[in-house]
Amino acid sequence: MKRFAAGAAALTLAGMAQSVGAANLPLTVNQPLNAFSWAGPYLGGNLGYDWGTVSNNVTKPSGISGGIGGGYNFQNGGPWVFGVEGDLELTGANDTFAPWKFSNPWFGTVRGRVGYAFNNILFYGTGGLAFGELRAETFGLSQSHTSAGWTLGAGAEFGLAQSWTAKIEYLYVDLSESQFAITGISNGYSFGVIRAGVNYHF
Repeated sequence: MKRFAAGAAALTLAGMAQSVGAANLPLTVNQPLNAFSWAGPYLGGNLGYDWGTVSNNVTKPSGISGGIGGGYNFQNGGPWVFGVEGDLELTGANDTFAPWKFSNPWFGTVRGRVGYAFNNILFYGTGGLAFGELRAETFGLSQSHTSAGWTLGAGAEFGLAQSWTAKIEYLYVDLSESQFAITGISNGYSFGVIRAGVNYHF
């Protein structure tokens, strides 16, 4: 009788263990495995090319650009990613059409980002404030204005490892017009920039 009772108890305990394991099984299966997280701060660099037009002038400055940027992403367990990002770029964009030369030595942006992530691939749209310098030169005279404007764009970012990502991005930037004494009229600069970059996520 004692052996029978011990055997029954052992079978009962084994059944309970299996029941508990079965009850916990769905939680384990539904838990995402190796999910890529976009949340948190990041810093990075980029290199690209920009081209555009000067308003009220025939010059079309273009050239290589590059700079640094950073931002912060918010992701609450789902595929939607929201963030803020800023960057500062140096450019070689310039053009000469006698007697005028216009150049854009630098520009920067402060933007919001909204994206949709497929695990380690993020597609996003972005837009916000832009600012930069437009320089005019003629007959040995030069004049510069720093002005603000707006920017819109889109891009894709790819997770290479949990801390490293690479991206490709297009932005359209419109810097507002300023009155130039050496041209006698208002001039502004609008341009597109395409660039590739890498980010380190902390």
